[in-house]
Amino acid sequence: MMIILKNTTVLNFDPPEVLSPVDIVIEGNKILKVGRDAAGEYMTKGGAPPKVIDASDKLVHPGLVCSHHHYYSGLSRGILARLGPTPDFVSVLRNLWWKLDRTLDEESLYFSSIINSIEAIKAGTTSVIDHHASPGYIPGSLDTVKRGFIEAGLRGMTCYEVTDRNGREGMLAGIEENLRFAEESESERKSGGPHLVEAAIGGHAPFTIPDEALKVLADTVEKTSRGFHVHAGEGRYDVSSSHLLYNEDLMRRLDRFGLLNDRAIIVHGVHLSEEDTRILNERDSFLIHNPKSNMNNGVGYNNRLSEYKNVALGTDGIGANMFEEYKFAYFKHRDAQGGLSPDDFLKFLTSGNRLLERYFDQSFGKVASGYTADLVISDYQPPTPLRAENLAGHMAFGMTSTDVRTVIIDGEIVYEDRQFPFDTRDIFSAAREAAVKLWNAINKLPE
Repeated sequence: MMIILKNTTVLNFDPPEVLSPVDIVIEGNKILKVGRDAAGEYMTKGGAPPKVIDASDKLVHPGLVCSHHHYYSGLSRGILARLGPTPDFVSVLRNLWWKLDRTLDEESLYFSSIINSIEAIKAGTTSVIDHHASPGYIPGSLDTVKRGFIEAGLRGMTCYEVTDRNGREGMLAGIEENLRFAEESESERKSGGPHLVEAAIGGHAPFTIPDEALKVLADTVEKTSRGFHVHAGEGRYDVSSSHLLYNEDLMRRLDRFGLLNDRAIIVHGVHLSEEDTRILNERDSFLIHNPKSNMNNGVGYNNRLSEYKNVALGTDGIGANMFEEYKFAYFKHRDAQGGLSPDDFLKFLTSGNRLLERYFDQSFGKVASGYTADLVISDYQPPTPLRAENLAGHMAFGMTSTDVRTVIIDGEIVYEDRQFPFDTRDIFSAAREAAVKLWNAINKLPE
């Protein structure tokens, strides 16, 4: 179906650009044409009539990307379960997240995925890069995550978080799940049909991945031509463990196995060394900055963002509202007396599109001819002139997810006039019931 957005204002973020008034013509999953009166010849063209949306007094911009999420956290909000004390980062892992992921089953994972996808779309996030763990439900778990993406209409990526913390058998099963899902994703991509969900190769963090697993993971990365998605240097323990057990900096160890390439996704990096940074830049890998999560876990602040070649923003499981994450990222940087500007953080916000391009082999992140039609229609009313020169200022101090009105992903309208094409109330009601079951299962775990 052809979609035409009439008489609107286009915002592009990198580089900043404001175009008005223009029409946008979408055919299939691509933007066909953008420009003043661009819709003219298509309004009366033969065949099925286009769907026309009057977008006057609206803004249209590329959909936002959450470059690191944990969909398995979907039923943890306000958790009422018997958890241990969490005075530091390692205890947060042991007493919250590692208890929760052990109790996930197919039902709870499905509802985690679908509600996270719904909330992402409502916030104008059109792509989410997920990082999954469910040691009690490994084979087939990535299919369940994918189901939530597809049913909501969200673009995404996922992988399984390989770790030895549940034994060698679980570690190897996680690697096999990554391989299976990546091979099936590749087959789907080559088929030429719709391809909304891609695969990375996942690992938890270097301190829970022994050399045996890194070797097999590296073989899997090479075999599938994907990237390694892993936390690294989130807390100081990860760094000290690498030095104690392997006498190496974190990125030197991963690079020794061939795990760093231009599709590698290295998350947090709060405590990476200058040598780590140099290696990441040489390999053209991505660092994902998660400011809200870092503050919540008290792991410190990454004050060396300007030294990295590729920086994108993620949430580490705290929703997928990237308007909000952009603001947290910028204001925390200001609080830390950093020298980067709102424009710099706008580049970080949109950098996730370059990651998508490397996995999907499509063009993302711009409202222009030939780009994939992942778009947001917003009803933000700027109280001051909106120009390319101050676009980042409007993002930092004005625009919010509440302005999102309509969302188009892969050329399909998935959210129109703040309504989904399906009833979300039953989904959220069932999710609440699944959450109670999940919390009760946590209470039954041995102390």
